[in-house]
Amino acid sequence: MPKDSLRELYIDELKDLYNAETQLVKALPKMAKAASNDQLRQAFEEHLRQTSEHVSRLEQIFETLEEKPSGKKCLGMEGLVKEGSETMKENYTGDVKDAAIIGAAQRVEHYEMAGYGSVRAFAELLGETEHVSLLQETLNEEKQADEKLTQLAEEINASAEQAGSSMAEPSRETFAKGKTKRAA
Repeated sequence: MPKDSLRELYIDELKDLYNAETQLVKALPKMAKAASNDQLRQAFEEHLRQTSEHVSRLEQIFETLEEKPSGKKCLGMEGLVKEGSETMKENYTGDVKDAAIIGAAQRVEHYEMAGYGSVRAFAELLGETEHVSLLQETLNEEKQADEKLTQLAEEINASAEQAGSSMAEPSRETFAKGKTKRAA
């Protein structure tokens, strides 16, 4: 039977987000463990707490809709989590690994922001004002998590670049001392 109502789409999208959030509840502890930067680890731990609240808010919405949250697999989040997992297995170390993890985490945040923005708009059109406020609260937290990751990235990426450039080529000082010049 074809689905032809915005309400059906809204429920499907909510189920997709619910599955995405439950996948993240499993992935975030792994990201926290892989992070070498304490602030990054703490950011992942805090976002895990928030993600559990996101799941609870979605469950509240499903309860008012008299629908079950299960039944849909979020393939987009599955791909993002898999990509993040592969990133953590790479041979990157220290700040470079943290920079890679931040990139993977920000892709997740942007995916979630898009999803929550869409369902919030649907809820508004459907007159679900209680849902709108719950979804907006989650959307705000996703945006804050992304902003926190951006702040951490500015510091961590700079450290990663410094570590890489100091290892990649000898300094000018080394050349000036003649240690790497060939004798003529």
